Amino acid sequence: MTRKQKRLALILGLLLVLGVATALILSALRNQIVFFFSPSELLTRGDVAGQSIRVGGLVETGTWVKEGENNTFTITDGDKDLKIAFTGILPDLFREGQGIIAEGKLGSDGTFVATNVLAKHDEKYIPKEIEDTLKQEGHWQGQ
Repeated sequence: MTRKQKRLALILGLLLVLGVATALILSALRNQIVFFFSPSELLTRGDVAGQSIRVGGLVETGTWVKEGENNTFTITDGDKDLKIAFTGILPDLFREGQGIIAEGKLGSDGTFVATNVLAKHDEKYIPKEIEDTLKQEGHWQGQ
């Protein structure tokens, strides 16, 4: 092998290793990616069954039912409502009329089964996607 061929073989070998490493990283991250939807977006999509996703909106007044650690409540983005079931202790800042983000999976009956619920403590920390959706619907009262 000439010097030029050795250099070419080394470059091709490094590109192959880089390609394999990239493929492994993307494969590992594919299972960790969590998409975010508003209730309207989630209910109009049909391809999210069984996927771990996040949904956010405002907790509707009068919908929170607590039975021990079992909680059910409805969130809205001003257009559509989504019933959420969560087993566990809700954050201290959780209350009706408050913006929340729930992470979990959409059940076959249309109820979102949450594994984690996050509550915000003021509008400065509202996710950009929720803010944009609320502005489009005319429900945004922030700055």
